[in-house]
Amino acid sequence: MPHFDIGGRAMGAGVVSLRLHGKGARGAKPKAEVITDILAAIRDWWEFRRAGHELFTSQLVLDEIAFGETKMANHRLKLMAEIPLLESTAKAGELTRHIMNSGLLPAKAEGDGAHIALATVHQTDILLTWNCRHIANAFILGRLRQLIESCGYSAPTICTPEEFLQQPYE
Repeated sequence: MPHFDIGGRAMGAGVVSLRLHGKGARGAKPKAEVITDILAAIRDWWEFRRAGHELFTSQLVLDEIAFGETKMANHRLKLMAEIPLLESTAKAGELTRHIMNSGLLPAKAEGDGAHIALATVHQTDILLTWNCRHIANAFILGRLRQLIESCGYSAPTICTPEEFLQQPYE
């Protein structure tokens, strides 16, 4: 099997299906426009469609979003103020340790392992994250799902906000 290097780690290529789209250089949007479009879609979802979902967060998330420029941090915390918190439990701590001991995540990413464990033990359907380095990472998701299942749990679907915002065909 061919191998290639991502982030300093040799990865087996296996079978990879690629779909490239767009109209070449003339049809491609500049990065800033793409980010603006994604953020606009998230704002629309937050305003018009979030009521159709049962949302949860955790103290870990609140601690993370409290960092940064004070005005924006306060705005983020205000948005999350009424969303119920997933309780940090002994089972979540145990699953975090299993995830970290597996070597799927680096030691510095224990908080990311805890996010995954909390979403798992509380049986959430979806873990929504922009963290593609350690959480929504195609190179670890399959092995992570196997690890979680070997611990007796079902893994939530892990995806980015952009993936979540995609509308299925009707």
